[in-house]
Amino acid sequence: MDLAGEIGQKGFDADRIARYVLDNPICIGRLLEGVRAPKGSARFGYAKVVRLISEQRPDLIYSFFDVFAELNRCDNNILKWGAILVLSNLAVVDRDNKFDAIFKEYFAPIAGPVMITAANIIGGSPKIAAAKPNLTQRIVREILKVEKARYQSHGKPSPECRNVAIGHAIEAFDQIFDQIDDQQTVLKFVKRQLRNSRKPVIRRAEQFLRKHPPANARP
Repeated sequence: MDLAGEIGQKGFDADRIARYVLDNPICIGRLLEGVRAPKGSARFGYAKVVRLISEQRPDLIYSFFDVFAELNRCDNNILKWGAILVLSNLAVVDRDNKFDAIFKEYFAPIAGPVMITAANIIGGSPKIAAAKPNLTQRIVREILKVEKARYQSHGKPSPECRNVAIGHAIEAFDQIFDQIDDQQTVLKFVKRQLRNSRKPVIRRAEQFLRKHPPANARP
């Protein structure tokens, strides 16, 4: 398959290319070359295919962990968001504990200013907690910072963006609740969202509290 030609086409089928590469892992190096290109919109297509592969066969991507750790620091948000998701997928095969070494910088953007960056980090957190239970309590503390986060929209402070991110936090806590030691703190956070100004967040909080009644929480 001509990967460059396929990915260079508008509306290319990323799933089909990912399936091809899964059957022909020797092509992965070419994908990473595309992701690391200094410029060009095709980089985003390569990154999407790599992300799909990391969801199914993270072991095939793990040797390139440092590449995505570096992309996580880049100024291009699209590449950064893809790297965030790939890194969360790689946690399950992180035999060298490379994720532990970048933990602080990985979760730092939850504080702001880009809500989508924070949402991607929070959304991938349950995968990391499932793969690395020893990090669960640290992850919980980082996610809780969303309540005081400062996000911007069009260059201005946006409380509504914070509310959106809080909704993602509730979903993440729902997935890992049984792993959380300090469940009371999480429940208090969720209860506060019953007064949130965003109705979808209120609904998520209500659903969470029905599923995880405070009386059943560990002290």
